[in-house]
Amino acid sequence: MNSLADETSPYLLQHKDNPVDWYPWGPDALARASAENKPILLSVGYAACHWCHVMAHESFENPDIAALMNRLFINIKVDREERPDIDTIYMSALHALGQQGGWPLTMFLTPQGEPFWGGTYFPSTPKFGQPAFPDILQEISRLYTQEPEKIHANRTALTAYLQKPVNAAGSPPHDLTCHVASRLETIMDKERGGVRGAPKFPQTGILETLWHAAIATDAEALLETVTTTLTQMSEGGIYDHLGGGYARYAVDADWLVPHFEKMLYDNALLLDRLREAWVETRTPLFKTRIEETINWIAREMRTPEGAFAASLDADSEGVEGKFYIWSKAETDTLLGTDADWFCHHYDITPQGNFEGHNILNRTALIGQTLTDETEDRLQTCRTKLLAARAHRIHPGWDDKALLDWNGLTIAALARSALTFARPDWLDLATTAYRFILQSMRANGRTYHTYRAGKRQHRAMSDGLANMIDASLALFEITQNWAYVDDAQAFVTELDAHYWDDQSGGYYFTADDAEALITRTRTANDDATPAANGTLPALLVKLYALTGDPHYRDRADALIKSFAGAVMENPFPHGRWLASFDTAQNLTQIVLVGDPASADLQRLREIVLSLSLPTRLIIIHDPKEPGSLPDNHPAFGKTMIDGAATAYICTGPVCSAPVTDPELLLAGLKAARRAPA
Repeated sequence: MNSLADETSPYLLQHKDNPVDWYPWGPDALARASAENKPILLSVGYAACHWCHVMAHESFENPDIAALMNRLFINIKVDREERPDIDTIYMSALHALGQQGGWPLTMFLTPQGEPFWGGTYFPSTPKFGQPAFPDILQEISRLYTQEPEKIHANRTALTAYLQKPVNAAGSPPHDLTCHVASRLETIMDKERGGVRGAPKFPQTGILETLWHAAIATDAEALLETVTTTLTQMSEGGIYDHLGGGYARYAVDADWLVPHFEKMLYDNALLLDRLREAWVETRTPLFKTRIEETINWIAREMRTPEGAFAASLDADSEGVEGKFYIWSKAETDTLLGTDADWFCHHYDITPQGNFEGHNILNRTALIGQTLTDETEDRLQTCRTKLLAARAHRIHPGWDDKALLDWNGLTIAALARSALTFARPDWLDLATTAYRFILQSMRANGRTYHTYRAGKRQHRAMSDGLANMIDASLALFEITQNWAYVDDAQAFVTELDAHYWDDQSGGYYFTADDAEALITRTRTANDDATPAANGTLPALLVKLYALTGDPHYRDRADALIKSFAGAVMENPFPHGRWLASFDTAQNLTQIVLVGDPASADLQRLREIVLSLSLPTRLIIIHDPKEPGSLPDNHPAFGKTMIDGAATAYICTGPVCSAPVTDPELLLAGLKAARRAPA
């Protein structure tokens, strides 16, 4: 009997009417597998996943295949976004088998949950060089019953691999981030951006590392590598030119053909990269894409409670991308005499640029400067197409709120609000933040997911790390020290339930979360940054704000715990490398004066006028003593001649007082250069 009807996950509910006897992950399924001595078929996916839908239509909705699954296996369906703790374990097992990861993830387990074989998408009939799913089911069942020694050998090897402790300690050189950036640059596509080849993912962790190094070394080539990537993505088909927002990745090397699902986390991470690039280059395209993407988040990704939803599906009406593609005839009808002119700008032709259809893109215009009049006319045309698109059948919406993805989004919105002086964006961020504190926390503990009035599953360490980032981003724009208190509370929760006392670093799951076959601990970025990569910079900022050496010591321990792994394989450690740079080179700009005064606001504008990724802004009002800890290098610093005064502090030393905006700008430019 299918047992998914009472779940809250939109992905699990997509499968509640399958003829497969699906269980959600839990003790009932494992107990039945043990009682009947049947292997477990674990299927992991998510609501916006195109190939998950394909496998569901081909196999899970097929009564004959479902009957075979029910007879031979205990079948468990998992939403990888709701249970990333489960997904990360079995995806690691798949990698250990030498296979490329992806979703749907299809793994075969012992009744105790130990993996012994698996794959991703399997077709219902032989194709793509793969055997048919029914044939795989029967062969796995035969091996399990007739050749158990083979199952035992695989199970033993994979379980040992998953449970092997990470021995990653090391002492990184001070210039590690810049050194790694020079290596990463060699794998980048200098013409089209991104990592060379296809498919192309945003790889925001790599872009973040390159940006830190570009600013620290004044390396024009590194800066261009990042801005080229952002430009190509922002004008390519991976960007939704009508509604805003970026798709998850492009299947080609030109950013033209997206995998059409739109994920909250990708857009949050890209907002930060676009913002830093705009501050440094003032490229109008980057500001436009930030505005459009935030408009999309506000319009289409807010839950009724004011949090942010997870994703929009790749499919509508069972067809991937149908909601987003156009024919020349449609644009002719809607745009009239403007049609040919618009189609020239957006690569729309009668024959199409993708399987007979057209994906809007402006890659042919890269390098051209369009007049304001032309952009306004294009906007008028886009508005007409967007209004027409609104009448199409929309992609599915996964409206669950995820702690980690909301944390990323709140932080990105707060930083964008600070850069562009947008109080409406700050309102978006603070509304979601308040919802999380009020509805996704209870008794000092934070939860990973919320939907349909239910919070579920202990927070993962990534979620708590991202909420610390959100707290500090909100502090920087509001200078409300209550946000620093919130950040400390999240660290307290991490320390109490996630810290590894033996090797250092934070586990992915809490010590009182559901016990799985292993407890993962890593600094590797996945689709989103890992807590152990994000936290060093945040802990050093907390040390600066509070004076509590525990935060500095914990940051040092995190760096040493994973430095060996980073130096061995830097590619998946982009966030750790950027965080390491901030932890080593935190640049505090302390502005002393009346926060509402014009001269202090002018100094603040100067600070915001250039990219300084290791920055922390603190405004100290002399009328409010006690805001800085007494061991802070700016403690006791005062205004000069009654004017708002800036101090640039690195490590234990602050600059001479500065009241002149031009001198402050020169000091900031000098401060962001890496020490020789």
